Amino acid sequence: MSERNKHIVILGNGISGVTCARYIRKHNGDLSITVVSGESVYFYSRTALMYVYMGHMKWEHTKPYEDWFWEKNRINLCKAWVSRVAFEDKELVFEDGSRLRYDILVLATGSKPAAYGWQGQDLPGVQGLYSLQDLALLEKNTRSIKHAVIVGGGLIGVELAEMLRSRKISVTMLVREGHFWGNVLPKEEGVLIGDHIGQHGVDLRLHVELEQVIPGEDGRVSAVKTSAGETIACDFVGLTVGVVPNVDFLRTDSDETTVLEIGRGVLVNAYFETNIPDVYAVGDCAEFREAPSPERKKIEQVWYTGRMHGETLGANLGKSQRRSYQPGHWFNSAKFFDLEYQVYGSVPNVPEEGLETFFWQHEQRPVAMRLVYQAGTRVLVGIHAIGWRLDHVFFDDTISKGWTAEQVLESLEEASFNSEFYRHSCEAVRQAFTKQTGISVTRNKKSWVQWIFGEKA
Repeated sequence: MSERNKHIVILGNGISGVTCARYIRKHNGDLSITVVSGESVYFYSRTALMYVYMGHMKWEHTKPYEDWFWEKNRINLCKAWVSRVAFEDKELVFEDGSRLRYDILVLATGSKPAAYGWQGQDLPGVQGLYSLQDLALLEKNTRSIKHAVIVGGGLIGVELAEMLRSRKISVTMLVREGHFWGNVLPKEEGVLIGDHIGQHGVDLRLHVELEQVIPGEDGRVSAVKTSAGETIACDFVGLTVGVVPNVDFLRTDSDETTVLEIGRGVLVNAYFETNIPDVYAVGDCAEFREAPSPERKKIEQVWYTGRMHGETLGANLGKSQRRSYQPGHWFNSAKFFDLEYQVYGSVPNVPEEGLETFFWQHEQRPVAMRLVYQAGTRVLVGIHAIGWRLDHVFFDDTISKGWTAEQVLESLEEASFNSEFYRHSCEAVRQAFTKQTGISVTRNKKSWVQWIFGEKA
């Protein structure tokens, strides 16, 4: 078959799938591309769903591209739910029985909310939050309610809490760890963010897990029972204990000869290739057989990694090349109500052998910074910032170049990316570092660009 006649089908129109389609078309004008999704016709910003609920945006504002973009770029859109993939026949089988043939298939099916078999988890008024359909259900489930319980203390849980509080709904959040987001954050950061969440009217319960969702006389949720033995009356329960790869429908019957290898997600190599020729997987649904680097995980369900997956595979398919995925240093950012958080590199939630850490927190404002560096050499391996915007390029370069903690602190003004009238605490951080370590650190007037690229920069 000629290149011009090849049909690439991308299953899923989230950031990974759509970026893949864009990069294929960017590098190849001949291939036929179809993006399939049962959730929505057009790609939208999943992180913007909360602002639709809160009344800050309308649905049409969540679409990064105009509707005409897809036809102009000859990317066909198909709104349909897939019941299974017939890998031997190279066909998608839709719920209505119709089929779509492909030559190359890209699985970009994303995630779905996790649930752990709690009694009552399927009651009306109990749900997760991930998709457009979840948002519609949330509108229905939270109409005229008074109290909600959120199970889980991750990023989606905080988003849901902020959404509900915007409508004056009281919220109790159950977190099994001893501090907020304890499987990710060190204690000091978790306590700081937990206090900030509490200041926004959320009743944060630590060391508490869900045991049971209790129905009322009408069959809807009326209360939850916790591991502390308490019964909390509520009209709604949000299950936000994380997400899992959306791959169950891809599992094939044992009597089929072509079987997709699936662990927690679809197993792929560094080129996003599965065990089946011409079938690839990217984004939240993909699980690397080997982590891309020691600081990365086999499954990374983050917006920007999904975009990078799509860019890499899309360029490979468009150029007919085979370049491996090179994600670089770990990065993530989030907002906890109005408090911003960033991480660059590796910042363990508990101390690790061979690493030392420096933590600074403002005495009055919710602002903090943590540096993690190698013992002895003090070479930076990671940094946390709360309430303090940092420059992505700065830390990507400095970690790559092997800067020490004191070199970073000397150029902290250059690393900051705050607004014009932000009250900087750079000197206070340097003084605290000197006091804690005995290493004198003063501001370096040379810009970090000159540090990295030389005096002529």
